[in-house]
Parts: sequence; C-alpha cells; structure tokens
Amino acid sequence: METRPGDTTPFILEARGLTKVFGNGTQALTEVDLQVRPATIHGIVGANGAGKSTLIKIISGAIQPTEGVLLWKGREVDWSSPRDARAAGVRTIYQHIPLVPTLSVLDNVFIDQKGFLRGEGDLRVAFRQLLERIDYDIDPDAIISDLAIGDRQMVAILQALSTGAELVIMDEPTASLSDAERELAFAIARRLRAQGTTFLYISHFLDEILDLTEEVTVLRDGQVTLRAATTELDAAKLVTAIAGQRLLATEHHRTGTERIGAPLLEVEGLTVPGRIEDISLTVHEGEVVGLAGLLGSGRSELLHGIFGADSRARGTVKVAGSKVSRSTGASVDAGVALVPEDRFKQGLHGPWSIWENTSLPDLKRLSWRQLIPSEAAQRARADRVVKALGVVTRSIDTEVRDLSGGNAQKVVFGKWLDGVARVVLLDDPTVGVDVGAKSDILELIRGFARSGKAVLMASSDFEELLAVCDRVLILADGGIVADLDAATTSEHEILSLASGLGATGAGPASPTDPSPASPGDSTAAA
Repeated sequence: METRPGDTTPFILEARGLTKVFGNGTQALTEVDLQVRPATIHGIVGANGAGKSTLIKIISGAIQPTEGVLLWKGREVDWSSPRDARAAGVRTIYQHIPLVPTLSVLDNVFIDQKGFLRGEGDLRVAFRQLLERIDYDIDPDAIISDLAIGDRQMVAILQALSTGAELVIMDEPTASLSDAERELAFAIARRLRAQGTTFLYISHFLDEILDLTEEVTVLRDGQVTLRAATTELDAAKLVTAIAGQRLLATEHHRTGTERIGAPLLEVEGLTVPGRIEDISLTVHEGEVVGLAGLLGSGRSELLHGIFGADSRARGTVKVAGSKVSRSTGASVDAGVALVPEDRFKQGLHGPWSIWENTSLPDLKRLSWRQLIPSEAAQRARADRVVKALGVVTRSIDTEVRDLSGGNAQKVVFGKWLDGVARVVLLDDPTVGVDVGAKSDILELIRGFARSGKAVLMASSDFEELLAVCDRVLILADGGIVADLDAATTSEHEILSLASGLGATGAGPASPTDPSPASPGDSTAAA
C-alpha cells in the first residue's frame, strides 16, 4: 500500500522484500513488503505457520533476514539484536509476558533503566506519569507473580512506554485475557495511538482486527496475500485471504470400508477454571473427531483435562461406559493415550533410546510377573514400531533427541501402537514435521480409526483436520460453538467460527480469485 495522494506522512516502518530461509531449508518468508504509518494500529494476521512470528522477530532484531531490508523512519537499518531495535524505539510484547515474577511492578517497569533514574522518588514520579498516560492504576509495589494476567499485560505496556517506545508490537495480546481485560487493552491501545504511539497488532481474532486497526496485512505461507485499509474489509475477505485456495494434503478420509461403532469416549461437563467451561462430547469407535480452535481457545487444556493431567479439571470422563478416575495412571489403565504437542518435554525422554521410550506406557506387560522389565520384550516391541511406522534410524539404540522431528513424533505414536490404548488424544500431532512425515502421521491416525480406536485430535492446521477427521468441533472462548461434518464444511467456515465471527458464508476460494498481492495493491488478493 503506497502513500495515498495528498498524504505526505512518511511510514514509520517499512519492510521491502523480506525473505527468510532457515538453516534447515525452511523458507518462512518470501519477498514480504510491509508499510506501517505512524500513530496507527496496523494488524498482522495469518494462520499458524504463515510467517507472522518470523516477521516479528526480524522487526524486533531477534533474527536477521536472508534477503530484503528494513527502513525505520525512512532510513535503512540493520538491527543485529533486540537491543538495537529497542534503542531505536521498537518494543515487542509477547503473549507470554517476560516479566520477572519475583520483582515488583516498579522494578519491572524500569528494569532496563538502572543508572538513568536512580532515586526511588524519581522512579515513582515517572511511574505515576506513565499511569496517567494510559489512564490506569496499579500498585507499584505489587509483586508480579501476585497479579492477574491482565495487570501483567499493563505492566508490559508501561515497561515499553518507559523506554520511549514509538512502535509497540503486540503479539496475540488478548489470547489469555477475559472480555473485560480485553476491552481495557483495546482502550489503552487507542488512547496511546491518539498520543502518537504506533502499534503492530498480531491476532488470530478477526473481530479484534476489524474493530481495532486502521490497516491490515495478511500473510499466508510466508507471502503477503492482502494489504488494505480495514474499512475496505469484512470477515469474508479476511478469511479468504488467510485460507486461500489450498488443496487438501491427503485425499479425504472416508474410504467406504471404515465403520463408526458405539460410543467409546464420553466427556460430560469438563471444566478447567479460567480455560474451558462445561464441555461435553462423544467420540465413537472408528471415529476421528477434530478440535479446531485458535490460540487460547482451550484445545490443549481440554485434552489434558480428559487425560487427567490437569489437577484443576472437573467433570466426568467415561471409556466404553465406565467412569475413569481423574489421573493419568487411571487414564492409561483405561486405555486412554495422549500424544502431546511438545513431544520432547511431554512425550519423550530425550536421553533414552528408542526402545526405552516406546515401552514406557506398557512396561508392566513387558515385564516378568509385572515386576522386572524384559529388555528382550522391549526391544522386540521397538523393532515392530520402527518397521511399522517407517522410523528412519540407525538402530533402536539411538537416543530420541538425535532423531528428526518427524521421526521423533513417530516414536511418540509408537508408544501407543502396540499397547492397549482404545482412545487416542492428539495435540497438534504434525507440528514441526516435514511434509513427508506429516502424510505418514495422518495415515497413522486413520489407521488408529480403522482398528476401532476413538481419536480426538486438536490441530492448528484446519486443512489437516478436514483431510483426516469425520467431524470437527469448534472451540472458542473455552466452549464448543459448533459440531461440523468434515465432509461438508470448509476451512473458511472453521476459521470464521473459531475467530468468533460466526459463519461468514465464505466458501472455498474460487479459481478466479486474484493472485497474491503485489507491491502497492490495496485490495484482497487470495
């Protein structure tokens, strides 16, 4: 979007042709252009993996582009670290706010400025002036760990303002906020914009983007697909720009030979305070049910609550009609398996070998009189897993931390392949794996269903859900807002509902949709 006729205000920030290729060959950005006007709120949107985080990291100096340039107030800059960007006037507020929990509000706000404002009195005067700027009140002596998440967000904003930030990047700032806290964050952003502060606002919530911003840039697969004034947009245009016309990674799931049987997993009134509320669902034998939701929707909390891994969870879980006690051990004994999103922190023990990891959930059965583990039985099981799943490795003695992401994920699946699991809970099972491994994993999931297991699968990739699921449940604001037939819905409908917009009526993009935006375009191109 070029400067409009009669508009002589320079851009505060420009990106020209930003391309980023990581060392493993992943191309995260391709010739991305971005123009941000001063004293505006500029929205950045895109699906997971679209390149938003990479773009933010380049602008904030955390990583450098492979090609392209950044211009700050019209001058080309080469920020080699976040310190350089902060010194120029750029501050980033991430969703997981990096405050020091054991320090006070005052200490956190001025943590980068020791030596500049030395006196306690001076610090408190400066703090009070900052509060007046945002029209908010908070105890400067409160300890960060005692604050609600909304107050922590305010402290992060005060911290940015205390350094004289002219551009504030807010990355998913409302994902963990209540409605009241969200409205307060909006009001403060608008107030600061009126005072001359510029914002880059990254959010999955499209209603926020439409309500809060003046201009929007949409990324898809590392490229810009739309640049427009927000007044030119509606929900349907945004959804189309984000989802685009994409082919399913695999042929749709139903083959005609698969049968859906009796209810196997039944969840009633599951609640995790502050995260999900009164969720009930049923998954049948041979059925794959998807969980679609944006960041903060409660997908992972729901799966961990079902598995008994969250002590806060309340509600009833039944497997094959029998109630399961709320613990991971009871869940495993009942035949419930969980493949977590963070495979190395939650699903594998990195220093252990493949054969040691694959036997963990079923160690009793692989032990003599359920007391002394049999290495021979464990190795035989690992051999079956490696062959059945096509794990690429020199031997089953390889430590799982030395495997590629896709092969490590296959080992996580392999832990449950040969055991007694009847219900399989999957949390973003293909995240961080290459295309080939993703295809293999999706086929494994269908294989679980063909064997009569019930599969409940959360994924940030809606295209993936459509490819492998029978039904898709939409989570928003901690509850299920829709139950869709995967064969008749679309990625557009899922994205609209998950974004809190309701059905937009936007079907799959037509073949006549324009090509990706070129520099200077100001209309949707997706």
